[in-house]
Amino acid sequence: MRPLGDPELLVMLRGMESDRVERKESFQGSAPKGVREAVCPFANDVAGHQAPGVVLVGVRDDGTAARNFIVTDELLRALADIKTDGQITPPPSLMVEKRNVEGLELAVVTVWPCDTPPVRYQGRVFIRWGPRRGIATSQDERVLNERRRFGDRPFDVRAVAGATVAEIDLLRFEQEYLPALVARDVLEANERTMAQKLAATKLALGETDSTPTVLGLLVAGRVPADWIPGAYTQFLRVAGVDLSGPVADEAVIHGTVADQIRRLEEKLAAHQVRGVRFADVDREARSERYPMEALRQLVRNAFMHRSYEATNAPVRVYWFDDRLEIHNPGGPFGSVTPENFGQPGVTDYRNPNLAEALRALGFVQRFGAGIPVARKALGERLYFAVQPQLVVTIVRGEQS
Repeated sequence: MRPLGDPELLVMLRGMESDRVERKESFQGSAPKGVREAVCPFANDVAGHQAPGVVLVGVRDDGTAARNFIVTDELLRALADIKTDGQITPPPSLMVEKRNVEGLELAVVTVWPCDTPPVRYQGRVFIRWGPRRGIATSQDERVLNERRRFGDRPFDVRAVAGATVAEIDLLRFEQEYLPALVARDVLEANERTMAQKLAATKLALGETDSTPTVLGLLVAGRVPADWIPGAYTQFLRVAGVDLSGPVADEAVIHGTVADQIRRLEEKLAAHQVRGVRFADVDREARSERYPMEALRQLVRNAFMHRSYEATNAPVRVYWFDDRLEIHNPGGPFGSVTPENFGQPGVTDYRNPNLAEALRALGFVQRFGAGIPVARKALGERLYFAVQPQLVVTIVRGEQS
């Protein structure tokens, strides 16, 4: 992916608005919503251009410069937040930059078509025809679903060979997952069949082929580990400082990803050693050995970013007397490397559609914020080892 050159930008700047161009005078008022509603259709690319769309901020509809407009670092950060704030899912591939075209200073958001459409903004699939945009019809979604089916799909939306739709808990899908993912007004106007709903939410391969995807089994499967061998969690509480110590508690946790997260977090909360201080303070003060907010962020990060492909290893959580370890199958992915892992703003998605599902279910509020939140809570007690798999270690100590 490369940014558009000045000649291409100039054509888009001086020409008419189309299904690849959106112009905004600023990023204030209702503009942030309008920009997101433009980014979503560019990512969906229902017309099949296979070329990026651009949002030009700092120009009027006729292509002339907006009055008193300046591209600031704050503006560029706000535009970059479109990718990670969780309102557009799965996270779009976009680039934000300051450009100068024939003396005109612009903020340019370049959006590339998504390999796994449909892309949603606040639970709605937006598309574009000419200069207008709107919510996709069932036929539009069918086009996007078919494109995903024959495209280069991430592992989390590939079909699980041999599985049938009977492996998906349809009641759970309709009552828990679908309302979380799709806006209420869209559901109320929805006359789609079950096969269409499963295909549109990427839980099945397509309308005519209801084979469950990896995502389908992970978020609504009856027994996901029957089909995805590593899709379970192992918890171990060791009374000692290594695995040779006596086992104080252990659990093998099965179920959907949501079930595993909830039960693992309950286990972690049950093993917290809470101290109470009241002798020399005005109010009773309670402390935890490991801040639960940090544990929640690290555990959810492990499930979202782990590899479910070519491994039978589960997520493993080992609680020793002097530390807690979270073992996450799969090392760094994409733009994340051992050198930049955990740095603010550095994130990539091995499972972009699972990330979308966890955001919809409320386990993730903002993409890319988990590690910074954990770091803030734990300070120097947090360590990472990233090869051959990611191991997060929290050393014993009082809350930072």
